[in-house]
Amino acid sequence: MKPSIRIASGQGFWGDLIDAPFYQVTEGQIDYLVMDYLAEVTMSILRKQQKKRPEMGYASDIPSLMERILPVCIEKKIKIITNGGGVNPIACAEAVKKVALKLGIKNLKIGVVSGDDILEEIDALKAKGEALKNMETGESIETVQLKLESANVYFGAQPIVEALRGGADIVITGRTTDTGLTLAPMVYEFDWSFEDYNKMAIGTIAGHILECGAQATGGNFLGNWQDVPNFERIGFPIAEAHPDGKVYITKHESLGGMVTFDTVAEQLVYEIGNPVEYITPDCVADFSSIHLQDEGNNRVLLYGVEGKEATEFYKVSCAYSDGYVSSGTLTYSWPQAATKAKKAAEILKNRLQLLNLSFDEMNAEFIGLNACHGPLAPRLDEDQINEVMLRFSVRSKDFAPVERFGREIAPLVLTGPPAVTGFAGGRPKPSEVVAYWPALLRKSMVTPIVSFVTLGEE
Repeated sequence: MKPSIRIASGQGFWGDLIDAPFYQVTEGQIDYLVMDYLAEVTMSILRKQQKKRPEMGYASDIPSLMERILPVCIEKKIKIITNGGGVNPIACAEAVKKVALKLGIKNLKIGVVSGDDILEEIDALKAKGEALKNMETGESIETVQLKLESANVYFGAQPIVEALRGGADIVITGRTTDTGLTLAPMVYEFDWSFEDYNKMAIGTIAGHILECGAQATGGNFLGNWQDVPNFERIGFPIAEAHPDGKVYITKHESLGGMVTFDTVAEQLVYEIGNPVEYITPDCVADFSSIHLQDEGNNRVLLYGVEGKEATEFYKVSCAYSDGYVSSGTLTYSWPQAATKAKKAAEILKNRLQLLNLSFDEMNAEFIGLNACHGPLAPRLDEDQINEVMLRFSVRSKDFAPVERFGREIAPLVLTGPPAVTGFAGGRPKPSEVVAYWPALLRKSMVTPIVSFVTLGEE
């Protein structure tokens, strides 16, 4: 058993800093690189891509990233774990295999975790008594079933551990919890029992700290953010885990950012819901039991976390088509910028009504005035405001009114308030609204599938 392992966050979402994984494997010593690519809506985006090109459906920048980091990871014996396989993890593994062959790599074993996609199994599951009703509203899934774009179960750390025990150098999964990516190496390296709920909880919370990348090292930090050094090469967090369950959050010293009690604590309260029952497939973690200790020098100790047995359910993330949305913007300048923008919104709304266009929602935002804080924003004197951007949005189940709205923005330039600019790029185009449907599914109804793609000898 190793005395400790270093698990480095490489991506907080699909589209995060493309150089971050490279920095993590080259700027210091780590044992694992974990990369989280999947937000809830990402699965539906990947499904649409797969419909157009069946060989796709995964985070498309993974192959080019692997071309940069694979030689380093093999030389340093760094294992890679990512849920960037999206809705097609096997295809993603095959793409990585092609990269390895191109680089002349002789031996590589890629573990693939699949089985989370239940889109084609909805009817069969309903027949077995699985309601898959909306967790928040209680609605029946039948109200949206015909519009479903994706339906994926959140697996946890267990199938990743199985892949690591099978000798995988890289593990590529579909919809896996963000926290499971970090917990799995600890279970594998330290031979933790999945029934040791306190260990499961501390690994889960370490994963929660790592899951958003640099948000734990000073990015998006509400505290003394101006003291965060070198944003240009900000370091992503690293969890230095020990067999006894202590975890130190740190980063590479050569990179920017900072790890303090405050940066870690702020990340801990991100998207947690009930703090005493943070439910994952691996355990139920109690955030109120967390102990943090700032050790200085970009090291924060995490310890003493308590957990309970996991529930009998997996969470299911579904996405469905829910109409169309469009937005257009115009900028009004001093004097009376806010008055002009508000009048323009009123004119536009009245014109849409005169056209008998029906929308589920219309919304006017006044950016530079109160768009972020709404009624809580302080009232400003008109003379204090240099410019205000009007952003007007509409939403409808039907395409036609949303498309027609797009023709009404440009005319405001010459048929509305004066001193207007900022119209460019042509008419606003409708885009599809993808809505989220969270549900529960008994774990006995679905089984993770672990397979391998290999180069060289077994």
